[in-house]
Amino acid sequence: MDPEPRVIDYAPVLDGLMARGTADDARIEGRTLPDVPERTVFRPAGTGGPRAAQAAARRGRGWWVMLRLLREPLVHFLVLGAAIFLLFGALDDTPAPPPVARLEVTASDAARLVSQFEATWRRPPTPDELEGLIDQYIREEVLVREARTLGLDQGDAVIRQRLAQKMLFLTESAADAIDPSEIDLAEHLESHRERFETPARVAFEQVRLRPETPADVVLAAVREGTVPDDLVEGSMLPEQVPPSTEAMIDGTFGRGFYAEIKGFEPGVWAGPVDSAFGRHLVRLGSVVPKRLPPLEEIRAALEEDWRKELGRHLAEERLAALTAGYEVVRPAPEAVLAR
Repeated sequence: MDPEPRVIDYAPVLDGLMARGTADDARIEGRTLPDVPERTVFRPAGTGGPRAAQAAARRGRGWWVMLRLLREPLVHFLVLGAAIFLLFGALDDTPAPPPVARLEVTASDAARLVSQFEATWRRPPTPDELEGLIDQYIREEVLVREARTLGLDQGDAVIRQRLAQKMLFLTESAADAIDPSEIDLAEHLESHRERFETPARVAFEQVRLRPETPADVVLAAVREGTVPDDLVEGSMLPEQVPPSTEAMIDGTFGRGFYAEIKGFEPGVWAGPVDSAFGRHLVRLGSVVPKRLPPLEEIRAALEEDWRKELGRHLAEERLAALTAGYEVVRPAPEAVLAR
């Protein structure tokens, strides 16, 4: 059996090592550490057992290594550098770089570009043409996003008007999915007769008088069937006008001409009537009064007009509901005009 190891109290030895900083030159009570026998176990005096002595020795060696590290200049440098780095990170006010924005051209976007191309050119685009369309779309999308970032869409009257139109269109388009009943169409036709009535039409003959010619003399002559050439004056105006509406007649002879002649007795010369070109004698021909067509004759136009009217009504209701969600503050007109 191996002899029992000799026990030496290591506390004074470690105190000397930590005070002097080296184990080779440690002088404790006139002895050096290398003179300690191989089988010597260091442990504090008064403790029992080899295991306790070994544990205490390990703890002592750990403290000694830590103190050695704390005295190293490199450790001081690393600790100081880490502190400076953390302080700089805490006090640095440099803004973080913005995240990269994602611009994705989806399959539906590409399909819409194809549809627009086909509507214009009546054929599908080639792969190269589609690549060009996508490039153009990306360029436009980048410019639009950057313009919004700069606030260029704010205060622009054209953009504001376009956005308002799109909002109204979204509401009005809901009426396209609604089919009117026969009662709806009949009531709409009765309420808006003027939209569907065919206007009255009149046909007439006319002669233009010379400025100095007495109208009654020429009127008497034409009623007897003769038109004295020396009393009338030729012009680019038609002598015989086919059945025409008020808008057509006033567009040719001047405003108010239709209103003057519509009450004349058909087949009888009358006048004079003033126009934008002078004085005229007029003889009415056929007179076609205004007429309201039956519902079946104008069903398609009536349904379209009914949907438009419903869309406008829905848009007004929607706008009123949206406006109710705002606290509207507006100036008095008098106060604004008084400035």
